[in-house]
Amino acid sequence: MLAVNDLEVHYQELRALRGVSLEVTQADLVALIGSNGAGKTTLLNTISGLIPAVKGQVSWRGNSILGFSADAICQEGIIQVPEGRKLFSKMTVGENLEMGAYLPTARAYIAENLQMVFDIFPRLAERRKQLAGSLSGGEQQMVAVARAIMARPQLLMLDEPSLGLAPVMAADIFQVVEDLNQRGITILLISQEVLHTLTIATYAYVLENGKVTLDGTAQHLLDDPRIKESYLGL
Repeated sequence: MLAVNDLEVHYQELRALRGVSLEVTQADLVALIGSNGAGKTTLLNTISGLIPAVKGQVSWRGNSILGFSADAICQEGIIQVPEGRKLFSKMTVGENLEMGAYLPTARAYIAENLQMVFDIFPRLAERRKQLAGSLSGGEQQMVAVARAIMARPQLLMLDEPSLGLAPVMAADIFQVVEDLNQRGITILLISQEVLHTLTIATYAYVLENGKVTLDGTAQHLLDDPRIKESYLGL
């Protein structure tokens, strides 16, 4: 579905991404791991059309989307859940979810999508009329993911969905991510929870200092001594 080839992104004189290449195959759950500042969020923001690339290519279903506006990329079915959730805090949960269905293709299925969201997140049905800003951190993350589901994503990109959550809530979020993938949604996941991430992923890339230094099946990376030493403390 998605192919990134030799992508390079600069912040003034800083090379944030240096020749990054990766692929996401339909129905897979692809993980992107690496330390803070490795360029993971930059990569997602470039795919989403929020940051321009200096060189390289981003292809979606065989066609270039590099240079497309962010809203045009959303219309292609590539939906990102940003780090920090970015909810409309003074709007209700229900209003936030409706904002996710602004695309015409999603608006036609709003009732069906709401039912799926409430099946996945029963708690949000109970909080539907509550202001999003009054929810707990874990509940806000549920709203952020649910809002993205309302857009009927063909590729769902998640940036640190468990960041700052209590361990029990983080485990719940990873369970939701795995469930969404099993429902047929293709996922590109960024997370520093390496063990959790590689346990549910099908394939993974390691990004260090703006470059892909390692990739392979998630199980292969779990067994790799470099991953065990650098990310799992084993």
